[in-house]
Amino acid sequence: MTSQLLTPEQCRSIFDVVQRAARVAGVSDVELHVGAKAEALTRFANNTIHQNVAEQTRFLSVRAMIGQRMARASTNRLDNESIRGVVEQAIAIAKASEEDPDLLPMAEPATLKPVARFFTSTAHATPGQRAAAVAEAIKLAEAASMTAAGIYSTEQSVEAVYNSRGVAAYHTETLARCSITAMAEDSSGWAKASSTDRTSFSAPELARQAVEKARLSRNPRELEPGRYTVILEPAAVLDVVGQMFGDFSATSIADQRSFLTNRIGEALFGSNIEIHDDVFHGSQAGPAFDGEGVPRKRLKLVDAGTPHEVAYARSSAAKAGVEATGHGFPLPNEIGEMPVNIVISGGDTSVDQMVASTRRGILVTRLWYIREVDPYEKIMTGMTRDGTFLIENGEIAGGIRNFRFNQSIIEMLRNVEALSPSLRTSGEEAFDMVVPAMKVADFNFTEVTRF
Repeated sequence: MTSQLLTPEQCRSIFDVVQRAARVAGVSDVELHVGAKAEALTRFANNTIHQNVAEQTRFLSVRAMIGQRMARASTNRLDNESIRGVVEQAIAIAKASEEDPDLLPMAEPATLKPVARFFTSTAHATPGQRAAAVAEAIKLAEAASMTAAGIYSTEQSVEAVYNSRGVAAYHTETLARCSITAMAEDSSGWAKASSTDRTSFSAPELARQAVEKARLSRNPRELEPGRYTVILEPAAVLDVVGQMFGDFSATSIADQRSFLTNRIGEALFGSNIEIHDDVFHGSQAGPAFDGEGVPRKRLKLVDAGTPHEVAYARSSAAKAGVEATGHGFPLPNEIGEMPVNIVISGGDTSVDQMVASTRRGILVTRLWYIREVDPYEKIMTGMTRDGTFLIENGEIAGGIRNFRFNQSIIEMLRNVEALSPSLRTSGEEAFDMVVPAMKVADFNFTEVTRF
């Protein structure tokens, strides 16, 4: 189904105006990015819905090329006069820019494999439907003498890329998100989900998970920092491992900003680590083309623990003499490219089975405030939050005070002892991915936090 925010026909009409305005100025090479988004959000705290907002936005961005010069100009107005004005701005800036000897001609059209990610269940969600789901979630928290806070949002969006060489890429999708924190007197629990189809998750079920986390972590004890066997639930895996995927970029490697510099083909991680970038995976979101309208390809980023492939934009691919992978950002930019549809292969060990197999360890619900300490060894620091538990003799023995960690992602992925089945996961520190839970040996906790 197509979103009515902007149809393909409307996008094409806008590009026709762009092309006519460019021709009047004597410019033949232009590229259009155009899109729209309608977002609605229900927010709650202290067991009360206190905000319901809705917003609709549009954007239009034009890139003009004149020989080896280019520039981009943007607006949020889609009337003909504004479109012509932004074209004139892009051309004027391009004429004033320095020549770029490495600038490539605009992308040629290629066959795009469509992805169906528009669900009326999400696009047509009403404030009443979101409020009813939130109300059920709040009742569960109140029944446990806890307070709940969080959000429930739904959105639909359109993104399209057209250029004067014939590229015509159009994508529409929906996305729903729900996050719930349950708070008791001295503990808290958290759960979050996202999906293109809002009926694939349940706000009350997320509330039950959050309430159970808060219940089990009451009266937390303080544990000595040190190295522990740790079971990271999928959200914790996502937020820490997600910090490394900007390094799977040919531009980052060429600039020696990546921990993969001089390491492609080296067995960095455990042999049980397999990672792909796969826009066509059924649990993914986003368009099947990049910022220049180039089709995205499936990449095997890590093969049996060894970094294997990286993302290439057209510019970095031309310099390396390889084919672009369809992961570039709109030009101009300093980043180049990045894989954004991460799928980490899982195993067949459930979190409960991981707990049962652990004599002494720690179960972590989520991590937050994650920052990089060492970019080459990919050492990250951050803290546990909203459900951290001591495991003794294969059982959860109770909640513990939160820890700060200092941990190399490379070392962590070398020490993975078990993997759960993978699922679409949402966190707070990285974009949504498809990831498993992980049982990891020798995870380094450096100090107990104050909460």
